[in-house]
Amino acid sequence: MAGTLNKVMLIGHLGDEIKMHFFEGGNSIGRFPVATNETYTNRQTGERVTTTEWHNVVVRNKLAEICEKYLSKGDKVYVEGRIKTRQWDDQSGNKRYSTEIHAVEMTFLTTKKDLDNSSSKPPVNQTTKPKSDETPQETDDDLPF
Repeated sequence: MAGTLNKVMLIGHLGDEIKMHFFEGGNSIGRFPVATNETYTNRQTGERVTTTEWHNVVVRNKLAEICEKYLSKGDKVYVEGRIKTRQWDDQSGNKRYSTEIHAVEMTFLTTKKDLDNSSSKPPVNQTTKPKSDETPQETDDDLPF
């Protein structure tokens, strides 16, 4: 293989509200944690065990603003992006590291706003990409697969 690949795909739930930061020139960045779960059966005890992994997700500009507007704690999302590791020195001079998922594309799988607006109707998937300045289009595909 000639190249390399840095790609992450997650389906999980927001662990907190989106924390937004705005910069001069109109740029913005949003950060939020996403939890993914793994469930397995312990062979020795037969007990079902669930482990949770937390991922720090970063969204930028238009995608960040859309996430802030539509998402809240507990919502289920599909996140596609790449892994980035930041390094800095803390107040004591120790090197610190943070691994983040820089999102390129997101699909809102369930949102509390959708569930509140129509309790009998299933939520509509919302796909967002930061490639244009358009607001996201809601899709309600009736595909047989």
